[in-house]
Amino acid sequence: MKIALINENSQAGKNVIIYDELKKTTDKKGYEVINFGMFNNEDPNSLTYVQIGLLSSILLSTKAVDFVVTGCGTGEGACVASNAFPNVVCGHVTNPLDAYLFSQVNGGNAVAIPFAQNYGWGGELNLRYLFEKLFLDEMGGGYPVERREPEQKNAKILDEVKKVTHRPLIDILKNIDKEFLKETIDRPSFKEYFFENSKDEEISNYLKEIIS
Repeated sequence: MKIALINENSQAGKNVIIYDELKKTTDKKGYEVINFGMFNNEDPNSLTYVQIGLLSSILLSTKAVDFVVTGCGTGEGACVASNAFPNVVCGHVTNPLDAYLFSQVNGGNAVAIPFAQNYGWGGELNLRYLFEKLFLDEMGGGYPVERREPEQKNAKILDEVKKVTHRPLIDILKNIDKEFLKETIDRPSFKEYFFENSKDEEISNYLKEIIS
């Protein structure tokens, strides 16, 4: 599994902590974490939570990654923005129980975490245990076990509904504000990884045009 970590500007200073705690779990599972920043408070490539939503959709839609870990101060903005774009099923996750239930009941492909709200002494431990439970079992396994079939059925129904309620990502990219789009993708961490790993040639070629 390839997992993207994306931080927005208000919580850029916690990027190292989040990355290190995430890696404690993913290294044991054999998963790859790609850190897209922001890397610290001095990072010149600023990201808003709206840009996080767009980046998440681009990375997941093109299958450049399989999962996105993101968030903001409360986690709410990153969650709402991510779900506003196609091919993202993002859960607002605050603790290990949230993480496990979201992974098993909803089987989504992104989480938005509050990196400031209620983050205090032991905050890094909450992140560590949250990531352990998030990736404990295969996504969408069902909880409780006897609810597995209806939960998996509902997840598939939601996927089909989103295909109707969301426009194709390439249409969105061609109609969204071009300066906003360029500011979102014209950053080293994105360009160095995305164009070698995207499996959607049409989207990749269009984004290359935007950057050039």
